Amino acid sequence: MAIGIGLIGTGFMGKAHALAYRAARAVMADVPEARLSVLCDMPLGRAEAMSSQFGFARASDDWTALVADPEVDVVCITTPNGLHREMALAAIAAGKNVHCEKPLALTLEDAEEMADAAREAGVSTMVGYNYIHNPAVAHARRLIADGRIGRPVHFRGWVDEDYQADPELAWTWRATRAEAGLGALGDLGCHLVSMSHLLMGPLESVLADTQIAHATRPLPDGPGRGTVENEDTASALVRYASGAQGTLCTSRTAWGRKNKLDWEVHGTRGMITFSQERLNELCLYVNEGPKAEQGFRTILTGPDHPPYGAFCPAPGHQLGFGNLKTIEAAAFLRAIATGTSAYPDFTDALVFEQVIHAIDTSAREGRRVSL
Repeated sequence: MAIGIGLIGTGFMGKAHALAYRAARAVMADVPEARLSVLCDMPLGRAEAMSSQFGFARASDDWTALVADPEVDVVCITTPNGLHREMALAAIAAGKNVHCEKPLALTLEDAEEMADAAREAGVSTMVGYNYIHNPAVAHARRLIADGRIGRPVHFRGWVDEDYQADPELAWTWRATRAEAGLGALGDLGCHLVSMSHLLMGPLESVLADTQIAHATRPLPDGPGRGTVENEDTASALVRYASGAQGTLCTSRTAWGRKNKLDWEVHGTRGMITFSQERLNELCLYVNEGPKAEQGFRTILTGPDHPPYGAFCPAPGHQLGFGNLKTIEAAAFLRAIATGTSAYPDFTDALVFEQVIHAIDTSAREGRRVSL
């Protein structure tokens, strides 16, 4: 039986979810069929227009009606951060599976409540960390697990964008803790934390500093300037439970950076490097063979890096952001059908939330914070 999808929100991530669920079974034959049941947005005219464009059966401007709809098995939440908790808890209470965009919630307490509710209800959950579903990242994880670069001793990662680099860009809800929660950490840093956790394992402690680069921004509807309450940049020295160390840095005010999620894993016998802006490439250095012939090799993803081959039979032809979202949606559909856990679910994402909030606490209190 097809799994009914209810989507709340039609912006950038709403469209990404709609396309991913439409494509999942067409790309990967082992995925259960998804039925695009209800799309919700405001006003109703927008919901109706986007419903027609995305291929949903019905449109609504009432998210509570979507949650209660018997045709909806999965509630996809792609709204602003401040709405995640209320919508997710309502969906869980209705016995629905939930696919929520990151960050999970505004506060750590809200994220804990959501994770607890999902576990108690026994519903399936997924959080939208699609970058960790990249076939290149999966291959890097296999190389590390196989000891190809020896014992991992250091992780260096950074994720930068420039969507808040212009100091005269208008003030929005993203600048407030009440509506957005954390700033660069909640928008970008959590992606880096999810990647770090996947490759290096859990973190043990953080020592951090944050900065508000532009203290005020012009108000959009009149004279004056609004105060920016959350961080534009964040940097952390981190220790892993394994004993390895690392650095995590993020900025939403880095001119010229569009999606610069880069990382390096340093091992005792080599190194792996990756850049999200070149998401189909992985660079590997192994300390073996004649010194005169050693150097980084570039690995282009292809059918030998599953599930790339489900999209394209030819290596080097490139996957994109939307394809990673399709892999994520497919993983969730499989988990629902088999009664297994998806990754990352609310409990996994709570760990990422604990890290970014620990970084915030460390910066505000000027101390190392244990996890």
